[in-house]
Amino acid sequence: MKFLKKTLKNGLRVVTVPMKDNPTVTVLVLVEAGSKYETKRINGISHFLEHMCFKGTLKRPKPIDIAKEFDALGSESNAFTSQEYTGYFAKSDAKHFKQILDIVSDVYLNSTFPEAEIEKEKGVVIDEINMYADMLPRHVQDLIGELLYGDQPAGWKITGEKKNITAMSRADFVQYKKEHYVPKATTIVVAGHVTEKEVLKEINKIFGNIKNTKKFSKVKVKEVQSKPKVLLKFKKTDQAHFVLAVRTFDMFHKSNPTLEVLAGVLGSGMSSRLFQRVREELGVGYYVRAYSDSATDHGFLQISAGVDEKRIKEVLEAVLEECRKLKTYEVSAEELNKTKEYLIGNMKLSLESSDDIALFYGGQELLKKKIISPEERALQIRKVKASDIQKLANEIFKDEKLNLALIGPYKSDKDFEKVLKF
Repeated sequence: MKFLKKTLKNGLRVVTVPMKDNPTVTVLVLVEAGSKYETKRINGISHFLEHMCFKGTLKRPKPIDIAKEFDALGSESNAFTSQEYTGYFAKSDAKHFKQILDIVSDVYLNSTFPEAEIEKEKGVVIDEINMYADMLPRHVQDLIGELLYGDQPAGWKITGEKKNITAMSRADFVQYKKEHYVPKATTIVVAGHVTEKEVLKEINKIFGNIKNTKKFSKVKVKEVQSKPKVLLKFKKTDQAHFVLAVRTFDMFHKSNPTLEVLAGVLGSGMSSRLFQRVREELGVGYYVRAYSDSATDHGFLQISAGVDEKRIKEVLEAVLEECRKLKTYEVSAEELNKTKEYLIGNMKLSLESSDDIALFYGGQELLKKKIISPEERALQIRKVKASDIQKLANEIFKDEKLNLALIGPYKSDKDFEKVLKF
């Protein structure tokens, strides 16, 4: 799929993805401002600020003003925050491109952070934190981050702690936005029934004269581990939820395609090894999956599952055994080809709409400063050999890289430490 890139004089990057046969258009603004850019005192502010950007602007003073305009266009709109970036987007009929660009850019550039709205939204964010804590498959993801990276930004929750949220002031939002919402940290993606000419014309009108200011960097992640580690959270529940993770490498590493296929062999699809072993053979657990999670300066391979709390050790031993098999035996040609086709097919299915396309291209440009097309990514996956997978398995499946985060009715870490051996 064709895409075009342009950098404005102030450093802001624009990616246009024309889709002539798609009747919609998506405008996505991405900024390098996530939990990794925060200090301990204001951990959670990236996510909270994302909420506040919809609470009033200079042009649209009230939240209802923004909501009414989006609704009148029949558009979808939302925002999201991760460790490394925040995104604001809207999707509509392509004829409304100028209007949704105007609203999204207004939200991004001109939010006023009314103090009354901040105080109201604190309750909403705290409710969101409570909700995620009760969603155990989600909460265990926070725990594995804490276990892997400890008390540094990569180990903190994106939503922050409730005490932080309560203490945040309008001045905190104004200062954080001033420091991080700058042209050099921003990428705008427009995907859909548009041309590069009309995209650049409109974006230059809105963003072209914004002053180029210093781009703040994040603290580099420190990797420290010498033996298997366990983080256990006690909770009375019939189903235990765990993440088994090994440290790997960042998103720039040449072995990422191999890692993706390795994870696919283990836990992508109903015919994957872990699904067959845990659900079909052992008859325990509703979900089990494996995938690689890579960021700009760190990464890990994770296996997650929810299983009968009484059979947790049995499942962990089975999962580790499947990992060990990849170290000892090459994947068959049939299984390798099946996994590749599954991964490529799923990638294509995930890129059917203009908003998915926008994030696919924009995320790469923002973080990597380089875009690999779906076709190029498919080619990288097809080139992975069975010997590559076996070699990589021997590199990453080591005791000193192994971590277990677990939620369930258990009281002792020691019982699980004994299981953690490759």
